[in-house]
Amino acid sequence: MRHKFGHRKLNRTSEHRKALFKNMLNSLIKYEQITTTLPKAKELKPKIDHMITLGKKNNLHSKKDLFSKLQDQSSVEKLTKTLSQRYEKRKGGYCRLVRAGFRYGDDAPLAIIELVDRDFNAKKVDIKKKVDNKANIQPPSKSKSKDTAKKSKTKK
Repeated sequence: MRHKFGHRKLNRTSEHRKALFKNMLNSLIKYEQITTTLPKAKELKPKIDHMITLGKKNNLHSKKDLFSKLQDQSSVEKLTKTLSQRYEKRKGGYCRLVRAGFRYGDDAPLAIIELVDRDFNAKKVDIKKKVDNKANIQPPSKSKSKDTAKKSKTKK
């Protein structure tokens, strides 16, 4: 019988587990899809659902509570502004788990956890746009060539 077993310990101390889930929550809010191991994803699912539910309340107390758990202002803003409007008619089940095979090195079961109705451009948040290099390149000036000619004359 599994009485009084609240959650998985994941072979980590309580502080390590708390930091792990805080970082995973911030990544999931930012990119809206992450790949991790199956037990971690199963433990993360109720946590992200609770965070989105807090974001939907959109009052000062819930914002402070979100910031105390996430410790990232951009995640709190995205939860209260973007995600709360996206899921205002949904009463739960904000994310899904998709099994993604097994990891090559240790054969651990992998899973993709993603937000339902996610924004596909959210994964490209950190990718910088390419700048046109041709516009930034200036033609070489002739003054440098004159200076080298003077130096060569003085050496003789």
